[in-house]
Amino acid sequence: MPFYTFHCETCEEIFDVRATFKEKEEGLKPACPKCQSRETKQVITAGLFIRDGDGGGTVSFPGCGPSAGPGCC
Repeated sequence: MPFYTFHCETCEEIFDVRATFKEKEEGLKPACPKCQSRETKQVITAGLFIRDGDGGGTVSFPGCGPSAGPGCC
């Protein structure tokens, strides 16, 4: 099941929701886990990753890290 990242417009929380494609197609509108508001919008994320070298070894996700905030990586 894929994860979808959402932003709460009430409290600014960023959170992930795991849902089926069918649930998403039916208009997924999750409640914020912090304030329970349903004023949420999906955040479009890029599924970009880079492999070092010949396909083995390290995988990095540009823009992710401790300062990237919740919901990243």
